[in-house]
Amino acid sequence: MSNSAQTSAGSRISALLDENSFVEVGSYITARATDFNMTDKETPADGVITGYGTIDGSLVYVYSQDAAVLGGSVGEMHAKKISNIYSMAMKMGAPVVGLIDCAGLRLQEATDALNGFGQIYLSQAMASGVIPQIAAVFGTCGGGMAVSSAMADFIFMEEKKAKLFVNSPNALEGNRIEKCDTSSAAFQSGDTGLVDFVGDEDAVLNQIRSLIAILPANNEDDMSYSECDDDLNRVCASLENCAGATDIALAQISDNGFFLEVKKAYDPSMVTGFIRLNGSTVGCVANRTEVYGENGVKEEEYEPVLTSHGCEKAEKFVSFCDAFNIPLLTLVNVKGYKASKCTERKIAKTAGRLTYAFASASVPKVSVIVGEAYGTAYLTMNSKSIGADIVYAWPQAVIGMMDPAAAVKIMYADELSKADDTLSMINEKANLYRELQSSAVAAAKRGYVDDIIEACDTRKRVIAAFEMLFTKREDRPDRKHGTV
Repeated sequence: MSNSAQTSAGSRISALLDENSFVEVGSYITARATDFNMTDKETPADGVITGYGTIDGSLVYVYSQDAAVLGGSVGEMHAKKISNIYSMAMKMGAPVVGLIDCAGLRLQEATDALNGFGQIYLSQAMASGVIPQIAAVFGTCGGGMAVSSAMADFIFMEEKKAKLFVNSPNALEGNRIEKCDTSSAAFQSGDTGLVDFVGDEDAVLNQIRSLIAILPANNEDDMSYSECDDDLNRVCASLENCAGATDIALAQISDNGFFLEVKKAYDPSMVTGFIRLNGSTVGCVANRTEVYGENGVKEEEYEPVLTSHGCEKAEKFVSFCDAFNIPLLTLVNVKGYKASKCTERKIAKTAGRLTYAFASASVPKVSVIVGEAYGTAYLTMNSKSIGADIVYAWPQAVIGMMDPAAAVKIMYADELSKADDTLSMINEKANLYRELQSSAVAAAKRGYVDDIIEACDTRKRVIAAFEMLFTKREDRPDRKHGTV
């Protein structure tokens, strides 16, 4: 490696990649600028180590910024090295991993550095949807570098030392970092939803390896398949008890219990993540009403409703899966939209975008209704109406326009006002409405549900559905892109 190899930038690459697999590119490059006494400054590798190597034998390209060289700031040649790595990755169809520790734009190089930043942005924009892009923040990631990170598909962040911001916390009117650290991993993962994974440095590097191992190398070639040594017909006993804790349900049906959750801290009422089914990677979106800790104790409980943040989270995930031809599995348990002033500001737009994402996705799509499925919120969650290829329902699932009791109160308002025993009448009519309009059987009779399956058989039925859909081809209208 270059002279900066002994710094944290070099050690992170060594820890990330397979042993002795890294090949450095551009190790002799240094800064060209001579203004402001730059000729007297040593800039080994111009503050960024670039090259390629393997993760579990799969080719990846990597750049690692070196804070020991001018704070890891982005100058002309620094940016040129990163853009060159992107160019190579695009030609070879391999992911790019950026290990970020950057003081921002190099002031001594001014417009040259600014132009270099623009070239990085262009490289990322052209690579979007073609190769996976991963950014991992270990130190400072401010200003323009924060924008670059946000253009990646997945962002990892070290939980204590890393700082990610466009404007530093102290630059925000009325705020100090002691009051609200808007640059912290906790804020950027839980409040903004920008960061996907958080942990210490070793955990972050291991999480990147896990993610790379299950993702396609690019949008055309999928070499992420693995041999499945788990029973394809394995019965998942008591899975019906996980209708609320769908993260547990997904792990139960996955090969060997594998589940990699994305944006776990951001609106936990919506689950997004990856599982393996018969060795293939499957993207999952699920409503969640219960969160359990490692000790099995319930920690949180949520309404079965769509929120604006949940829709936003799911929409980005669905779009990524569609771009890289990753099949989608949805576990549905939703009865409407969250009713709050905060949610109302964005829910129509974000629900519309999620509906559009599911409807426009051409990958194999399977839904399993595990609880309630009411109204247009259900339609948004990958229903048959908007293009799901296969829809299953557990026997206790309820599917319809609204809660049967609420529907009865509207339809029989006059009769109820005259009834001697209102409660008995509501129960009687609600049971009839549930049987005729809101049961899984009623939906199946109308073709909105393809089959009613026992919860314990979910794994084998979903695997069989995706096997059948493996060669799916579906045309979309000839257009440049949608505008939702």
